[in-house]
Amino acid sequence: MINNKRVVVVLPAYNAEKTLKQTIQEIPSVVDACILVDDRSTDATVRLAGELGLQVHVHEQNRGYGGNQKTCYAAALDAGADIVVMVHPDYQYSPLLVEPMAAMIAHGVYDIVLGSRILGGGALRGGMPLYKYIANRALTLVENLALGAKLSEYHTGLRAYSRDLLLSLPLNANSEDFVFDNQLLAQCIYLGARIGEISCPTKYFPEASSINLRRSTVYGLGVLKTTLDCVAARAGLYRKQTFDFPPLQLKATGRSMAQAAEELP
Repeated sequence: MINNKRVVVVLPAYNAEKTLKQTIQEIPSVVDACILVDDRSTDATVRLAGELGLQVHVHEQNRGYGGNQKTCYAAALDAGADIVVMVHPDYQYSPLLVEPMAAMIAHGVYDIVLGSRILGGGALRGGMPLYKYIANRALTLVENLALGAKLSEYHTGLRAYSRDLLLSLPLNANSEDFVFDNQLLAQCIYLGARIGEISCPTKYFPEASSINLRRSTVYGLGVLKTTLDCVAARAGLYRKQTFDFPPLQLKATGRSMAQAAEELP
């Protein structure tokens, strides 16, 4: 616990046998529970997770990265989490950052904290492919301009959320694929949630999960569509299901997420 807040780590897993133990060994002791959701792996991820003492949920069919996260967050909330931190079990992001990220939420500084690969300039040094780095910077520039935010990147997989924030978002309306992450972050901006970032070193190696050029292109197009949908919802032009909830504009009022959530119909 941190500041009497229960911290739960969720691990969306697919064929993570080779890196899971190393990831778990670096998760700080302040974490109250670790939940792994297996998306129909073909290796021994589930068996190893059980041996490591994790709470394990197994999908009967592969649902995709977004579908995996939906189960992760539902399971964490059911387990009484006040703070939920998503850590990829492929060891691409440092689990050591769980504690400082969770602490910023536990002490009421932010509603969501992102582990940024761009802050500190370590993305390319960590092995991020150049085309992915360029795409990351270009998409982030477009999103910041369109959404009025000033984030260093929108595409990190290391994230911490408050319970109130997760309960305030229509997560089940989001994609089951990789663009889920971007939809969720756009929803946070639309809602007016307080977003913090922390510099996060990253590692690219054969065992680390990574999508190919074709799927990266599909993801990029999905990001642009999500951005357009958010802008349209703000302008009152139309509302897709992903943005069919009232924006609370927390920054403008100085209210916390917990205070504002009480006003939702």
